[in-house]
Amino acid sequence: MAAAAGEVAAAGSVEQFQQLLQQKDRSLVVVHFWAPWAPQCAQMNEVMAALAKEHTQVTFVKLEAEAVPEVSEKYGISSVPTFLFFKNSQKVDRLDGAHAPELTKKVQRHASSSSISAGSNDSVKEDLNVRLKKLINAAPCMLFMKGSPKEPRCGFSKQMVEILNKHGISFSSFDIFSDEEVRQGLKTYSNWPTYPQLYVAGELIGGLDIVKELEASGELDTVCPKAQKLEDRLKILINKAPVMLFMKGSKQMAKCGFSKQIIEIINSTGVDYETFDILEDEEVRQGLKTYSNWPTYPQLYVKGELVGGVDIVKELKESGELLPILKGEN
Repeated sequence: MAAAAGEVAAAGSVEQFQQLLQQKDRSLVVVHFWAPWAPQCAQMNEVMAALAKEHTQVTFVKLEAEAVPEVSEKYGISSVPTFLFFKNSQKVDRLDGAHAPELTKKVQRHASSSSISAGSNDSVKEDLNVRLKKLINAAPCMLFMKGSPKEPRCGFSKQMVEILNKHGISFSSFDIFSDEEVRQGLKTYSNWPTYPQLYVAGELIGGLDIVKELEASGELDTVCPKAQKLEDRLKILINKAPVMLFMKGSKQMAKCGFSKQIIEIINSTGVDYETFDILEDEEVRQGLKTYSNWPTYPQLYVKGELVGGVDIVKELKESGELLPILKGEN
């Protein structure tokens, strides 16, 4: 339902969400995908309420992620809180996690971008440059592309991914379609007008043609870091601690209801365990499903062996078998 200026609206259906996106009187719409079981979402709702009072020209919307799954799935919402920013019904930015300062910064930047004075434009540009520098240094080898390595959305990006994979090169990627500001800003920052763009150690290597030349000359293998075989990496991870939990979020901040439930159960046993946040590493997230032949998360391992997900852990707790298994006695 629509809210007055200075208030947060709630979207309880696909129709209400669409109506709020199409409001003509306010250019920026900020949507908080939240869940009632997550305390971090309650905190961010308070932050958003304060921002709504300050930025009356912006439409702020709360949308319960699990209650309107069609919208959550459309925009790839896999954890809460997640914030999406829309202008003219088009997504222009995204923020994952409970980062109040970053949310405030993004709201200020997008709200003012339509009527920026020359002075403030300089500071916005500086903020963007800082962000771009962080992104190109996010991994030893970073690929800025259209789409993802699993689903490239242009022929040049597809070819680039195929070359890097063929040479066993370890790389992370950023989908420039997910962030228009990065897409335009990186062209100026790198003085390179097209995508894909490949960076190693924060330095631009170039686009597809350059990478093809490096491959032909045999230099590509020396320029780019080699990937550790995924299977070897997964073996090391599942044996990192006697009890390892692969989940969405962390012990301190679960980012899905199932992960929250399994943590509460394990905590009640008093057994020490370590966690791995699969939202931080897409390669591990997809690879472990195949490796373990288990399609969902969370996944619990004891001494490198899969115990199962939340349903199995609940059954083991009820039957009294969980504690001996966690202690490695079974």
